[in-house]
Amino acid sequence: MKYPVNKPFFPPLEKYQQQLAKVYHNGWLTNNGPLVQELERKLAEYLNVEYLLLVNNGTMALDIAYRALEVDGLVITTPFTFAATTSSICWQHNTPVFADISSESFTLDIASVDDKTLSLADAIVPVHVFGHPCQVDEIAAVAKKHNCKVIYDAAHAFATTINNRSVLAYGDAATLSFHATKLFHTVEGGAVVFKDKAVYEKAKLLVNFGLNSQQVPEFIGTNGKLSEVHAAMGLTNLTFIDALIKHRQQLKAAYYDRLNTYMSFQTWQANVTDNGAYMPVLLKNEAELLHVINVLAVEGIQARRYFYPSLSLVESFGQRGVTPIANDIASRIMCLPLYADLQLTDVKLISDMLINVIKQYRGRTTT
Repeated sequence: MKYPVNKPFFPPLEKYQQQLAKVYHNGWLTNNGPLVQELERKLAEYLNVEYLLLVNNGTMALDIAYRALEVDGLVITTPFTFAATTSSICWQHNTPVFADISSESFTLDIASVDDKTLSLADAIVPVHVFGHPCQVDEIAAVAKKHNCKVIYDAAHAFATTINNRSVLAYGDAATLSFHATKLFHTVEGGAVVFKDKAVYEKAKLLVNFGLNSQQVPEFIGTNGKLSEVHAAMGLTNLTFIDALIKHRQQLKAAYYDRLNTYMSFQTWQANVTDNGAYMPVLLKNEAELLHVINVLAVEGIQARRYFYPSLSLVESFGQRGVTPIANDIASRIMCLPLYADLQLTDVKLISDMLINVIKQYRGRTTT
């Protein structure tokens, strides 16, 4: 595939080797080593948050957030997300109930949930979809009224802000993924940001088998630790992150400029930053989408159905909730190539090819 939908960012090898040399010098590979501690400090400073805990992947971040906050029972969440959001809820023996989404921002619409369901819920797990923040004030008000915990899946929202405040500052916890294809990555990894210090301190034990300072299991924990080798990649990538975000924002703006006549986009609020994490586009219907994906693939351009299917339709997740908007959006949305190596000339080529495919398809279907 000439243009995959995503590619990991590889920092200059010599820069990564400089960090790896520290690992060898320290003789410390895992168990909260000095590079992990340094990366936690630097990320907390960069993201302007206080209680940030590194873990070994984004799904573990969700698991730790649920355990630390003692989520137990009914969980309201969105069907328009990656499977890990919901599978982690089920994995913790909780019950997901799907709310519908906004047709503009694609984020969870808390107004679509009735009071009876909210009164039974122990937690709300919204997703900052493609980096776009949820209706944080509305969700906070509903959560307070019904005594619900709020855990944000912020896997896409690295460096996203609302009114110049980090989106990670909202909710009882917010989780990040540092998977290789994310905007910022540690190859594999993730983080949880907590609002409450006591919950954060508990989570630090949970990721290390629940062991306290006397090496006694104070809680039933797990192994959620990030290694020094992964932290070395994170420290290296953090030095490039501002340039990476700026480049991706420029690529996304170029896509918007060329494609706006032919398809619609996620609507971003004026008071939030678009971190350039993804390039989703909406086609008219599923038939058009499938045709476009197939033709682009022949030309070496990968367009991915993301997110599909709507998780409220997946039998293994219980199919609880009525979500017509999410089902519709999931059936006709795809993401276009967007990554560090992509150039503006590539965006022009991809856009022109996409426009031609759409014009030909619509010409045939309207005659």
